[in-house]
Amino acid sequence: MIEQGQKIPASTLSELTAEGMQTLSTDTLFTNKKVVVFAVPGAFTPTCSASHLPGFVTLADKIKAKGVDEIFCVSVNDAFVMKFWGEAHNAEEIRMLGDGDANFTKALGLDMNTEGFGGVRSQRYAMIVENGVVTHLNLEAPKSFEVSKAEVILTLL
Repeated sequence: MIEQGQKIPASTLSELTAEGMQTLSTDTLFTNKKVVVFAVPGAFTPTCSASHLPGFVTLADKIKAKGVDEIFCVSVNDAFVMKFWGEAHNAEEIRMLGDGDANFTKALGLDMNTEGFGGVRSQRYAMIVENGVVTHLNLEAPKSFEVSKAEVILTLL
């Protein structure tokens, strides 16, 4: 599992933009930037939709005011689902990134098998990444939602 002080591993994520489907390397996403990443087990799922994403939507301006260049929401869903989930929550200030094959999540070592729920998914976490290096990683205990909240990440910036 990735730890504080380690570089984000080489991988890709996808994003559906006005220009179409984009496949983005972690180098492109993280180099020379300060980024907040939060990951959810699934788009449109209860805690993710009712609390996790909305918290970052509400606090996006305050987070960016602390010197954050971008905020990424990642889920083991395709980029189409991520785009429409973001639109449903007015997440214009957040890049909604799909990890359809869990390549990124597995590279981080933050995958989990939910078996009947949806197979391989991401654990719930939030992290701060500066120039590709993890400076903070807040990983939730199973079925918890305490340390990866937007309010907690804001205090760490």
